Amino acid sequence: MSFKIVVKRLLFFVLVVWAASTIVFFIPRLSSRNAIRERFGELARTGGFSPGDIEKMIASMQQQFGLDKPIFEQYWQYLGNIMRLDFGYSLSKYPTTATEVIAQALPWTIGLLLVTTVLSFVLGTLLGAVAAWPKAPGWLRSLATPFILLTGVPPVIMGILLLFFIGFRLKWLPLGGAYSAGIVPTWSWSFFLDLMQHQILPALALILGSVGGWVLSMRGMGITIQGEDYVNFAEHKGLTGGRIFRDYYLRNALLPQVTGLALALGTVITSAVIVEGIFGLPGIGTALNLAIRANDFPVIYGIVIFITIAIAALMTILEFVYPLLDPRIREN
Repeated sequence: MSFKIVVKRLLFFVLVVWAASTIVFFIPRLSSRNAIRERFGELARTGGFSPGDIEKMIASMQQQFGLDKPIFEQYWQYLGNIMRLDFGYSLSKYPTTATEVIAQALPWTIGLLLVTTVLSFVLGTLLGAVAAWPKAPGWLRSLATPFILLTGVPPVIMGILLLFFIGFRLKWLPLGGAYSAGIVPTWSWSFFLDLMQHQILPALALILGSVGGWVLSMRGMGITIQGEDYVNFAEHKGLTGGRIFRDYYLRNALLPQVTGLALALGTVITSAVIVEGIFGLPGIGTALNLAIRANDFPVIYGIVIFITIAIAALMTILEFVYPLLDPRIREN
């Protein structure tokens, strides 16, 4: 890959992040609502503050957040803060910063996303490839059918169904939470087993809701690949079925799957955020739900921008990985 292409893709990444950050900054300011005033209004209704004290606190917070400055001065300061990953202070957990709130929730989301995305992609790709391979055993090809039937069920609905039937009706697995109440997190085998037990249902919701899509796309591409000249040539050379399947069939059919993975990252991340809220995991999804309920706009902005940066970064990484799978891109 040439240096010019690398620079262009990195510039595109910066452009995407800048455009998303600009939209996040200006759209809320089109509204007449004042997040700080609304937040302190809620505190006044429950805490018994006097109106004079409330106004002083609002003025102090507006000065601290820079809301008393002209709009474009706020914008340039906002862009500078994003470059430092500084999203300001959380209104509901002050003086904790929004970055600290995100950092505390991030490991849970990364763990869930990493496992489910890798498993669903690998499982769906292999099942789709086997389903389209005419020399595969019939029983092995039929394994793809149940996953295809689940394609129309979104991960969110899948999570609710699993929660109701397996967690509530059958009581096989916990209904939610990261670990059992009363357990202190430690580096022990018992805590690890309890932790994994609580992750099974949300992981299944994401995997079962997405494997079918990978099966269908890989199966369609596999059927197309079977008629290609290089596959027929490999068969006429007398190569074994396993080598043809691995080197000529699977590797070439895998290229569109990687492109689909880049396009599906946004859906995967947003689905994981919603599923976390359903199962009460202390990840980005739960932090976002709590921030929305508390009108904690700095945390909301920070999470939205962070998700945007994460998706753009992952798509850029896949852009660099793709030429390793298809040498023709390097040559062109």
